[in-house]
Amino acid sequence: METKGKSALSESIDDTRIIELFFARSEDAVPALSTKYGAGCMRIAQKVLNNAQDAEECVNDAYLRIWQDIPPKRPNPLAAYVFRIVRNLSINRLERNTAKKRAGGVYLCLDELRDCVPSLHSVEDTVFAKELSVYIDSFIDTLNYTNRLLFVRRYWYLDSFAELSRYSGLGEGAIRTRLSRIRNDLKKYLERKGLEL
Repeated sequence: METKGKSALSESIDDTRIIELFFARSEDAVPALSTKYGAGCMRIAQKVLNNAQDAEECVNDAYLRIWQDIPPKRPNPLAAYVFRIVRNLSINRLERNTAKKRAGGVYLCLDELRDCVPSLHSVEDTVFAKELSVYIDSFIDTLNYTNRLLFVRRYWYLDSFAELSRYSGLGEGAIRTRLSRIRNDLKKYLERKGLEL
C-alpha cells in the first residue's frame, strides 16, 4: 500500500480512505478530513457564530469529537456527519456566548421552524428527535429541487434570504413565501405521521 504524506492529501481523497485513516489512528486522518471538508466546516461555523476565532475553535473541537467517535462509528455519508457536528457545536457555542439572548440570523432561521418542529429537552425527546429526523428527511425527499435547495440552505446552512436569492435566482419575497408554504406543508406532514406539535 502506498503511504500518502500530508502533501499528497487532496480534496479528491475518498471518504472511505479518510475513515480508514481514523481507524488506523493515523496522524494523516485529521489533515485528510480538513483538506476535504475544512472549508465547508469553516463556512458553517462562521455563518452561525459570525466570529472567525470562535468558528476555528468549533471546527477544531469537531475534529477532536470525530477523532473520538471514529472508531467505532463509520459515518455514511461522512460529509453530513462532519457538518452536523460542526453546526451543533457552533450553535451550542453561540448560545453560551450570548447567554441565551437573541442573536441575529441563526435564531431567526430556527424560530421560523418553531411552529412545525417542537423543542427538545429530555431523554425521551432525544429518542423522539431521531424519529423526527427520519420524517423530516422523508418530507424533504418529496420537495422539488428548488424547494429542497431553499429548505436545506435556509435551515441547515442558515443562509440569508439574499444568499438564497443568489442560489435560486428567485426574489427574496418569493423565497419567503415558498419557505412559509414549505413549513406549513411540513407541519401537516408531521401531523399526518402522528407527531404532536
